[in-house]
Amino acid sequence: MSQSMMSVSSLNTKIKSLLEATFMHTMVEGEVASVTYHTSGHLYFSIKDDKSSIKCVMWRSSVAKMKFRIEKGMHIVVEGSVSVYTPRGEYQFQTVRIEPYGQGALALAFEQLKKKLKEKGYFDATHKKPIPKQIEKIALVTAKESAALYDMLKIIEKRWAMVEVYIVDTLVQGEQASEQIANALMYADTLGVDVVVVGRGGGSAEDLWAFNEERVADAIYAMKTPTVSAVGHEVDVMISDFVADLRAPTPSAAIEMILPDSNEILYALDGMAERFTTLLHQQIKEKEVALQYLESRLLQIAPTRKLDFLQQQFKDVGVQLNQVMGYKVEQYALQLPKLQTQLEQNLSFVLREKEQVFEFIKEKFMLHNPKLKSKKGWAEVTQDGQKIELESLKVQERFSISDAKTKVEAVVVGTTAL
Repeated sequence: MSQSMMSVSSLNTKIKSLLEATFMHTMVEGEVASVTYHTSGHLYFSIKDDKSSIKCVMWRSSVAKMKFRIEKGMHIVVEGSVSVYTPRGEYQFQTVRIEPYGQGALALAFEQLKKKLKEKGYFDATHKKPIPKQIEKIALVTAKESAALYDMLKIIEKRWAMVEVYIVDTLVQGEQASEQIANALMYADTLGVDVVVVGRGGGSAEDLWAFNEERVADAIYAMKTPTVSAVGHEVDVMISDFVADLRAPTPSAAIEMILPDSNEILYALDGMAERFTTLLHQQIKEKEVALQYLESRLLQIAPTRKLDFLQQQFKDVGVQLNQVMGYKVEQYALQLPKLQTQLEQNLSFVLREKEQVFEFIKEKFMLHNPKLKSKKGWAEVTQDGQKIELESLKVQERFSISDAKTKVEAVVVGTTAL
């Protein structure tokens, strides 16, 4: 066999060694032609330009570090090396890092997650819970040794020191931070506080990235307690800001936004007390005037006053009556002798008239006295107290015969007509 000849395997091995030695730590830019996220965690895709394409692979350990997902048609820059699969003589680009072309990976990941969560309704105003006006308990989800926690506690002490504070410690940056923040939020939701503040101080985009993770957004969305996102400085905008019920530009600002200022309240109370005192004095004065008026009206229409008036009228009438009676008595006293003489004369006249009438009646009575009218031999026949004729009697009937001096009871023995 000629020395220039070699086996397929040898050729592929030489090509592998040559390519992998030549194209180490290479960066290639192109458009994603196809993409497959395998269940194993590996990423298989290809990139192309207007003339050719190349297959690429990224192993699971590198995929886990990616902040965004690549999609077909996306313009990307891949970093890695060329590798050859000798059994089939195929080569591919073994990728260790992917960046969006002309755009940072974090910025793209941010926009991708923002779009996804918006479509799921995580940002809807109807899901936002109102922050209570009066807060008695508050939970602070942040690193317990951080300057942000110190600043928040200082503002709490200054503004509303009587609030009960729960500190829930968590990592706020690094690979494990998003998981710890999500767990800390779920724990804070069980404490029965009025509001939860989650956040940290400023830092780079990578330092703050834990608050842009989907698991943190899920935890905030599931919160039953009103939640405030307070991450970084005012220019820093996190996914947690969109999902939370309230976004604060800084941790300190979050406390100022949700807790009242005790000094302002004291000033307001002083003003209210002064206005209340002035109003109370004014109302008391008005009531005194009204009371005086009612008292005067009551005196005018009071029953005792009316009774006094009637009693006085009664006295006046009594005096007038006594005067009239005295005058009448005097008048009658002057007329009494004359009236007495007239009375005596009238009585004498009446007596004489009555005596004459009596004599007349007496004479008339004497004239009509039945006893004086009876004649000898004549009697009155009665039956049951009624005058009857003798011819009406029948045999055996009883009847009475009486004259002026005697009454006889008799029975009919027989009758004879004359």
